[in-house]
Amino acid sequence: MKAWLVAALALASPAWAQENPLQPSETWNDLRETVIGLTAEPPVNADVLDLGAPIRANDAAIVPIRLTQAPDAPELIGLTLVIDENPAPVAAEYAFGAALMPLDFEIRVRVDAYSGVRAIGTQADGGRIMAGRFVKASGGCSAPAGKDMAAVEASMGEMRWKSAERDGRTIGTLMIRHPMFSGLQRDQVTLLNIPANFIDTLEVRQGDQLLFSMKAGISVSEDPVFRFAYKPNGQPISVHAEDLDGRVWDNTFDVAG
Repeated sequence: MKAWLVAALALASPAWAQENPLQPSETWNDLRETVIGLTAEPPVNADVLDLGAPIRANDAAIVPIRLTQAPDAPELIGLTLVIDENPAPVAAEYAFGAALMPLDFEIRVRVDAYSGVRAIGTQADGGRIMAGRFVKASGGCSAPAGKDMAAVEASMGEMRWKSAERDGRTIGTLMIRHPMFSGLQRDQVTLLNIPANFIDTLEVRQGDQLLFSMKAGISVSEDPVFRFAYKPNGQPISVHAEDLDGRVWDNTFDVAG
């Protein structure tokens, strides 16, 4: 529990660097149309959507990303997170409920090579908006898992939830135990590749109201942590998670955690 708390605090208060703008990327030029389905470059407007990330990651397997909007920004209903140079560039696809607006959402990802990390948001009218940073990191997708396999099996699917008030908003933090194996890591005992297995489906609600859902790939960090501002409605927080191996976890938390 202590390690989880340290991780949550690190996510909640990183030194967000804004001196690392996106750089020209031939990889992104290919991805934009073939993978994301965009024929034109989405506009960039930091008030509508901004992405904070470190210039150089302390740990390429745990790179904090913060997505924010100005208070009067148009609502986003979804977002695709892309890490240009990762083996599977689409890190995650999100759907957002109205309770998360304006967006203030933090996650941790793996970055495999110096890369643009970009968010392509979808507004209610179908319009797209983009934000991003260039992050110097390497090897994140093949970095060894932090625990041995026995410890992984014993704790997989455990969840923690907490909420707090900050700057007039309610901040929720959800922590889930899962190795999020990328398929590129090796067992440190057998030296064999560990098959890919990660949480690919996640849904978080308060009562019947959607807070957010996620369809993930290999780039979400081990033991994922999600921190987000939201408008509480007084109902319990419910979490539904599924991984590639078919395991399913459901949990419900009091609002206060």
